Amino acid sequence: MRRMLAVVLLLEAMVIGLAVPVAIQVAGIAPAVAGGVWGGMAGLALLLAALQRFRPAYYAGWALQAALLISGFMVPGLVLLGVVFLALWVAAVLLGQRTDARDAAGAAPGGSGSAGPE
Repeated sequence: MRRMLAVVLLLEAMVIGLAVPVAIQVAGIAPAVAGGVWGGMAGLALLLAALQRFRPAYYAGWALQAALLISGFMVPGLVLLGVVFLALWVAAVLLGQRTDARDAAGAAPGGSGSAGPE
């Protein structure tokens, strides 16, 4: 699950970084504010992607999704991106849990894993 979440956060960091000039040009937000808000969130997304092996980073990822969704109300169109990345985050959590459970069942003694010769 952690790898899938890290990939979502990496993609999100790129998109959030590209939202800075959009916020400046379309919404007329001051460059310092746009860089601080969305540039900071992009940097945080990169940091959280690197730290996904730690449990607090998982919860901070949820907080980042909420922050992107809320900050999207400052710039039209970013709400849509917030919803899309929230959906990707939820999908990565659900699919990751399923994959982790399957891997754990395969690694258990008597499981259906293909670790030994057949």
